[in-house]
Amino acid sequence: MAQAKTVTAVPQKRSPKTLAGIMPAQLDPSRAQAIASYEAALQLMQQGKYDKAHTAFDKMLANSPGDLADRIRMYINACLLQVSKGKTSFTSHEEQYDYAISLLNLGHYEDAREHFKLILEEHPTADYAFYGLSVLASLTGDCNQCLEHLTQAIHYNPRNRIQARADSDFQDMADDPRFTDLLYPEV
Repeated sequence: MAQAKTVTAVPQKRSPKTLAGIMPAQLDPSRAQAIASYEAALQLMQQGKYDKAHTAFDKMLANSPGDLADRIRMYINACLLQVSKGKTSFTSHEEQYDYAISLLNLGHYEDAREHFKLILEEHPTADYAFYGLSVLASLTGDCNQCLEHLTQAIHYNPRNRIQARADSDFQDMADDPRFTDLLYPEV
């Protein structure tokens, strides 16, 4: 009869984890510096310092290890997007309205709301901005705000009543009698 050998498991030392992933067991000094720079740039990004984070990521891209390069490019694009977000300029209120509608269609409701409100700060009787706010309120389920803004839009431009009748963005409001009274006052 053969004797069974007892095998004892030797605990393996785990590699420490970083924001960049699992650190290999033997880390060369240049990789350690790359990871430290990467983590510092991520912290800048988390603090909302997108310009500085972009610069930091850009500097490390040329000398970064291959496994970090794709992540660095992704964060560079995210930084550029955030930086450009605040630098949008418009030649007219109508152009800003079109931009706000595109944000609304993409589901960026708070950004769209900001642009509608900026239009109203400069042009308080902009019926189209009130109309946009009413659509936004309808899409987010805020019936009272929807009715309030649509009332203003119709007040400044009665043609908004006809437009709202055919606008599918108000489909959730169709069962509200106040909405029906607003759109069909002659009935």
